[in-house]
Amino acid sequence: MGTILRKYSRWLALACLVVPMFASYYFDDMFSTLSHLFENPSLLELGWNSADYGLYTSGYSVLCVFGGLVICGMLLDKWGVRITGSIFVGMMAGGAALVAWALTSGLEPNVSRSVAYAGCMLFGLGSEIAGVAVTRSIAKWFKGGPMAFAMGLELAIARLGTAFAMVIAPRLVAAKAPGEIYSLAETARPAFLGLSLMVAGMILWALFVAMDARFDKSEGGASGKEEASSDRFRFSDVLGLLKNKQFIMIALLCVFFYSSIISFKKFATAILIPRFGVPVEAASWMVSMLPFSTVVFAPLFGIMVDKLGKGTRWMVVGAVLTLIAHALLAFAPEGVPAYGYLSMVFLGFGYSLVPAAMWPSVPKIVPVKVLGTAYALVYWVQNLGLMLFKMLAGKMLAVSSAGAVAVEIMFVAVCVAALSLALGLRKSSSKNPGLKLDAPSA
Repeated sequence: MGTILRKYSRWLALACLVVPMFASYYFDDMFSTLSHLFENPSLLELGWNSADYGLYTSGYSVLCVFGGLVICGMLLDKWGVRITGSIFVGMMAGGAALVAWALTSGLEPNVSRSVAYAGCMLFGLGSEIAGVAVTRSIAKWFKGGPMAFAMGLELAIARLGTAFAMVIAPRLVAAKAPGEIYSLAETARPAFLGLSLMVAGMILWALFVAMDARFDKSEGGASGKEEASSDRFRFSDVLGLLKNKQFIMIALLCVFFYSSIISFKKFATAILIPRFGVPVEAASWMVSMLPFSTVVFAPLFGIMVDKLGKGTRWMVVGAVLTLIAHALLAFAPEGVPAYGYLSMVFLGFGYSLVPAAMWPSVPKIVPVKVLGTAYALVYWVQNLGLMLFKMLAGKMLAVSSAGAVAVEIMFVAVCVAALSLALGLRKSSSKNPGLKLDAPSA
């Protein structure tokens, strides 16, 4: 493929890759601005309470944590993105379909929750491996080019799926008069919209697979040899990753940073409404500031990292902003919505800045042939934290009248850990300039 043709075709490839991720983010966050409904299960025909919802949403990480993500990441390096990615994009859609069926099945609450939990486990593993395949594909197609910008743009559009979920879900499941019950069909509306998005994502993934096969065939020469080298994956290579100090620090930063944001989003309205005395609609718009801000700032910060470098410095700044945000959510005076909006501003900047610097850092310190495994290991550690903190947050909200404050104090502690890791990575980069963690990418 000629240089000019590749320059333009990679953007078409990126467009195909982001739609499955948009659908994944939407489905994962479809109940985030409806989480308050589970505080009163008597009004839901579904019959779930906050603990049930917390258990259900924690299912996303179960298969990922108990070996599936790491093993499948190795298969990604062994079989390539086309085969492995196709399997897990299909698994993502299948798991989502099982969740949608459980929500409308009319089974007993414990049974429907268990079925939805199983569906969420399948959806979670499929989604995470699909995400690894997408990230690895971007690293391949944008090597030597604006990689951080491309990754930031992919994150921005994917998170637009979260924003879409947060805005549309309260309209699909409209508020009812006091005492009225939400039917199974009403509760499941966001899930069926998510399935429609996934069908579109699967079609575009198939188009990308065809493009990627043509890419490999037309490159030939040096590029083909490079891909052949990449295919020579050995399971023993994983040991090298586990001895890489900088990689371990990035993985741990990922788990604490994302836990403080993604776990928060799952219970956003259940925290914001009692803390700041806002109605459901205002709380929905408040938390939707997070993904909307990343749509604008993640690509811009990606360009900044590509051109200026200093990635570890931006990770520190983003971690500080996230800590400030959760400190406001935990300790700001109650009943003052301005503090809620301000916290979302800080959280939105942090949510854009840290990933824009963190994800492009991995290819700088990891060989190409184990890049899929490396990203899978990072996602594995991330999901370990997500599973734990989602369950803890759900239980805190279910058993305590002051659960919102308790959850936020937990997130403050998580942010302190993330900031400590970012500072450690910054120090390590200064001592090891040969790693080029802070060097521009393009």
